[in-house]
Amino acid sequence: MSKQLQVQEKNTSEGSLFLKSLSIGFVGGLFWSSIGVFLYYFNMSEVAPKSFLLRSWITESWTEHWLGHVISIILTGILSMVASTIYYGILRKTLALWTGIVYGLVLWGVIFFVLHPLFMNVPAIHQLDMNTIVSTLSLYVLYGLFIGYSISYHYSDVQSRKEVNN
Repeated sequence: MSKQLQVQEKNTSEGSLFLKSLSIGFVGGLFWSSIGVFLYYFNMSEVAPKSFLLRSWITESWTEHWLGHVISIILTGILSMVASTIYYGILRKTLALWTGIVYGLVLWGVIFFVLHPLFMNVPAIHQLDMNTIVSTLSLYVLYGLFIGYSISYHYSDVQSRKEVNN
């Protein structure tokens, strides 16, 4: 195989890996924020995705209904692409469950502690009940695990295919 073809193949596989990471982030955001809405509806959490993304800045009545949830789920999917890009850039080479779990814990801490002043509609962490804390923490851990393991597994799979082809 010529050197130019090898470089082109490497760039193509890295590009497809990055696009796959973006799609993993989008789907993960959609799925896990939908679970967040489920937790909110069944009173397992005091906060829903709309509490963060819509109700903190928009006080229109439509944000309280199903349309608010749908728009929040879609926005979470888009923002999740940023989280997956960060994971892809820093941690994609680690194929361990613990990395994704810790990533989810870090994201939870960033959202509930660091970025909390941006979300005026969400109570401070010390004002939330234990069900909300445990539910949201579990949700973020599962989200981090999904993002982390999916991206790392796909990266590892692409690398092993490259080794077989060479």
